[in-house]
Amino acid sequence: MNCELLATCSALGYLEGDTYHKEADCLESVKDLIRYLRHEDDTRDVRQQLGAGQIVQNDILPIIIQHGQDKALFDACIRLMVNLTQPAMLCFGKVPDDPVFRHHFLQVTSHLQAYKEAFSSEKVFGILSEILYNLLQLDWDQRQEEDNLLIERILLLVRNVLHVPADPCEEKKVDDDASVHDRLLWAIHMSGFDDLVKFLASAQTEQQWSMHVLEIISLMFRDQTPEALVSAGQARSAEEKHRDSQELEALRQKELAEKHSRTLQRGTRHSRFGGSYVVQGLKSIGDKDVIYHRNLHNFKNYTHDTGKAVRRVPKRNRQAQEGKDKRRSALNVRLLLREFCVDFLENCYNHLMYLVKESLIREQTQQHDETYYLWALSFFMAFNRGNGFRADLVSETVSIRAFHFMERNITNYYEMILTDRKEATSWSRRMHLALKAYQELLLTVNEMDRSQDGSIRQSANVIKSNIFYLMEYREIFLTLLRKYDETRQPQSYLKDLVESTHLFLRMLERFCKGRRNLMVQRGRKPATETSPEALEETWKIVEEELKAASYQLSGSLTESIVPFDATSETPLEEQRTEAMVRVQDALLARLGPEALGLLRAARSVWPEGDVFGSVDVEPEEELELLKQILHANLPTEEVDDDDDAVELEEEELENIQVSEKEFNFLDFIKRFASPGIVRPYLLLLKSYSKNTPHTNHCIARMLHRLAVDLKMDALLFQLSVFNLFNKILSDPAAAAYKELMTFAKFVLNKFFAVAAKNNKAYVELLFWKNVGAVREMTEGYSHDGEGKKPSWTEEEEEELRKLYEEHRHSEVPDIVETLLPLLNNSSRTRRQVVTQLVHMGLVDNAKELKKQKIGTRIVLWTEEQEQELQMLFEEYKDSDDVLGNILKKLTAKRSRARVVDKLLSLGLVSERRELYKKRSRSAQGKRSGATEEEFLESLTQGFPDDPVERDNEDDGEDESDESEEDEEEEEKRETSLNEGRRTQTLHSPVEKRADVGNMVWALQQEGMSGPMLWLQNCLNRTAGDREKDGLSQPVALVPLTEENEDAMDNKSFRKLLRKLGMRAPANEQESFWRIPETISESQLRSAAAALSPKEEEPRGDEEQNNSQTPTEETHEEGQGLDEDEDEVSGERRAQALRALLLTRKRKHHTSEQTGMCGSLIFLSQMTAVFTPDFTISLKITVWLGSHTLLSYRNDSSDAMDTETNGAAESDGEDVSVPVKRRRKMVLIDDEEDED
Repeated sequence: MNCELLATCSALGYLEGDTYHKEADCLESVKDLIRYLRHEDDTRDVRQQLGAGQIVQNDILPIIIQHGQDKALFDACIRLMVNLTQPAMLCFGKVPDDPVFRHHFLQVTSHLQAYKEAFSSEKVFGILSEILYNLLQLDWDQRQEEDNLLIERILLLVRNVLHVPADPCEEKKVDDDASVHDRLLWAIHMSGFDDLVKFLASAQTEQQWSMHVLEIISLMFRDQTPEALVSAGQARSAEEKHRDSQELEALRQKELAEKHSRTLQRGTRHSRFGGSYVVQGLKSIGDKDVIYHRNLHNFKNYTHDTGKAVRRVPKRNRQAQEGKDKRRSALNVRLLLREFCVDFLENCYNHLMYLVKESLIREQTQQHDETYYLWALSFFMAFNRGNGFRADLVSETVSIRAFHFMERNITNYYEMILTDRKEATSWSRRMHLALKAYQELLLTVNEMDRSQDGSIRQSANVIKSNIFYLMEYREIFLTLLRKYDETRQPQSYLKDLVESTHLFLRMLERFCKGRRNLMVQRGRKPATETSPEALEETWKIVEEELKAASYQLSGSLTESIVPFDATSETPLEEQRTEAMVRVQDALLARLGPEALGLLRAARSVWPEGDVFGSVDVEPEEELELLKQILHANLPTEEVDDDDDAVELEEEELENIQVSEKEFNFLDFIKRFASPGIVRPYLLLLKSYSKNTPHTNHCIARMLHRLAVDLKMDALLFQLSVFNLFNKILSDPAAAAYKELMTFAKFVLNKFFAVAAKNNKAYVELLFWKNVGAVREMTEGYSHDGEGKKPSWTEEEEEELRKLYEEHRHSEVPDIVETLLPLLNNSSRTRRQVVTQLVHMGLVDNAKELKKQKIGTRIVLWTEEQEQELQMLFEEYKDSDDVLGNILKKLTAKRSRARVVDKLLSLGLVSERRELYKKRSRSAQGKRSGATEEEFLESLTQGFPDDPVERDNEDDGEDESDESEEDEEEEEKRETSLNEGRRTQTLHSPVEKRADVGNMVWALQQEGMSGPMLWLQNCLNRTAGDREKDGLSQPVALVPLTEENEDAMDNKSFRKLLRKLGMRAPANEQESFWRIPETISESQLRSAAAALSPKEEEPRGDEEQNNSQTPTEETHEEGQGLDEDEDEVSGERRAQALRALLLTRKRKHHTSEQTGMCGSLIFLSQMTAVFTPDFTISLKITVWLGSHTLLSYRNDSSDAMDTETNGAAESDGEDVSVPVKRRRKMVLIDDEEDED
């Protein structure tokens, strides 16, 4: 022992006989020991030295027994013992894997076991009971804070001592013998401490100790079973005697059979003349037969594996270990515990369980404290059932709320088994506790149903109606059986699960018999409402919830959230996207704290890039980030529907929408007819000799339901099942398993009857079979193509192979989505194509073709970034391109749309148009001699709002500075701004619109005739398909050639697509433009006709107007002025500008020959821009240098003549683009106004 510790312990005092003499500074020495324990190292050296020195046994306990009247010393000793007796698991955190720390862990545990033996004294608990009794006598207003602390420390000390595990190697006790734990319970009883515990559990004024009391009670009954306590001190019933006699008879039969087999094995001659034998037909390592050198009576046990080293089973594949067995305590201990249970049920159970449940719901307890509640519920309700059932004693825990609480805990524990794999064993134990509690609830309701009291039976019917109606209570056993894992869950869990399922089905069957039309809930996959109104309502609820909680999260919620799985094969980037989607799902489910907790957990895992916010983010900024995530268009994984794959693998643990349907019991049983559910039953049946008769009956009854009631006996036609049946039938004690023997013979007879008709039945024994395979095996196999999905023909396979080879090296994000629209058979689904590609060997695994998830980048603005943006705006706010300059200088690169939104939110600009590029306009230059280019530029300044024109300007000057993301943002904004215009133009024949003709002609001049022809064919083919099928679905425009791909990247070609009504990719998951489903067949053919190649530049409006019939003119006039005005768009004005620029070029070309003719051509082109339907006052002044060559004024009639003349002089190359009638265009110099 350390010298300082030794000196401190010596200063406590000394024991002389039975009297302890304390030193003068005893109190200070005890406080020094507490201080030493506070600063011990990871090996817990101080604790080990004090345990080795037996300070508790020789000093501390004698001090509190003989000097308990010294309150300060007693209080210090209690504090020291609470620290010394805390469990070793709390000291080390877990059972250490390191051998050195494992040794220290075992040393501390051995010292705790010595302390427990020292505490098993009536004197120790006598003084503890006396002090606790005196403290509880004080009224609440008389108690000091020190008194409450001392009460809590005494309860913690008793809990720690009871928690110390037994040492079976040292005790070596048998049943009905008193162990250390039994002696401790006897000391508690003799001192009256158990009465104080019952008082604390029942008193209204002592509610704060409810959790401590429940822990102490659960540890007192740790090694007990309700059945053993119920039968304590009572004569055995006839049923118990019959059961014991059956067990003895089975053991006797087995012993006689073994004795008989040993007699047969004893040969007539001694072993020296055993001989050697050749086993014909059984080959050895070579080509010769096996030579057997042992006696023949052992030959039936011969195997090639004899003598081989047993293969070591990996730890992850080993069967889960069972918990320690229960032992039977001494009779007097069982009697006192039985009396405790009776008093506790009558006076304390309902009150205590209510308080604990409220604390759990309000999260006022520590982590995993709900396990004590689960244990108490199952133990005391089982005791109540066996000890003359009284429903009023357990009324607090017999309710729908209790069923819901158990179901929720079972689901939560199963999720934690999957996520927290290192602690899977602990979570499995907790899940077993919850299952036991659920089973006990069912047993209690079943007992209530058999009560003589009509009101109790009515209550049972109400509870059964609810649990049978609600879907989650019916589905839970199906889910647990399907998800059973023998490497994580022990066989005792499977036993309880099988018995609980049997009880539930029996209760459900009895409940259905007296009712013809039983309606139950039916679940279906949710259709999440994501409309803007629904999202706003959801956000209001989430925001109020988070603000009410002051953005604080409970400790249990924070610890239970796991943002990613380190053992998963999914890349970290994809898991980050999945975490973002999980946050959005939590928000959509209106689970604000869960979403905030997941956001913070994800931020700690992925701090780089501030994807989930910066490290020092404020709560208000977190709230804004959550709002962005809620409204973001995040990628979701699509699930392909397949008739053969509806196996209900993911039916649990997901939010579902419900409706009602009529319940059929046989239909419900059919859901158990699958290999995944039958396997756990057969796994438990392998230990039939160790199972109780009731467990074997539950297994046989379920298999009987499947084989007889559902007539699916072929489901059990499997070699491992027949091997198990063979063991049962050849068991010497088979008479004890009559039910199993009868069922095994029934299944074997059915198989041989099927084998006589089906010569493939013996081969089928090698495989587990689903319902479809069972039907084929018994009723005959279907012919090729009958009842199956259409197979792939050789031509289709060759087509698929060719298309795959063409596109396998292309950089398309999803090759399957590329191939689907190219296949001649348009009915093929994605799953079918993927399966066929794997079948043909073109890909190795279907995972290679899994849809790629594209992450999102929702990033908050930091305070420094906002300041930088404000400084850049102040610097460039007077420049021609404010936004472009800011984007160039920003340190953290962001998209154009993000910067615009931030500028608006900061109030630096009031509307988006303030950020548009500005054109230099100088009125002084016009008057003093502006150039023609400046004049033409000035024509566009009257239309600053046009998005198409703005895009054209950006193309010429800022294209190199824009990122691909900015371009996509501009296209999306442009698409939204033109939405109304597109819907209007779609209803008019496209080939009659001159703007489309102009664009087609311009693209032809750029050499895009091939892509135009491809687009025309796509439109005609889609129109034909829609006429033929009568269905309208979006059709992707997939460019297969390099020329078409280049065209899809061309902005002019994209504008033509938008003009024709095509839809751009809606989100990150779409890669191609699409033909919308809203366009009719006639509109598609009209759009295709507008793409026909033309030899000349399109004519102007005047030619089209002249060619119209009177009926058409009358119809146009009848539409009214307002409708005509709304049809005009900025695109047409842009076309007018291009026409003027084209005229300028020609004027320069012909100016030397024609002189003034070029100006006249220019005038005619300008006049052709305006529609002659209205009187337009027009003055045009053409400037060349500083001299005015021509000043021209025209009204309505003159405008008509000028148009005609201008058309004749311009070689038929006029461009007709209408303008808004309500706006008068006056292009004139004010100084030369003739009026």
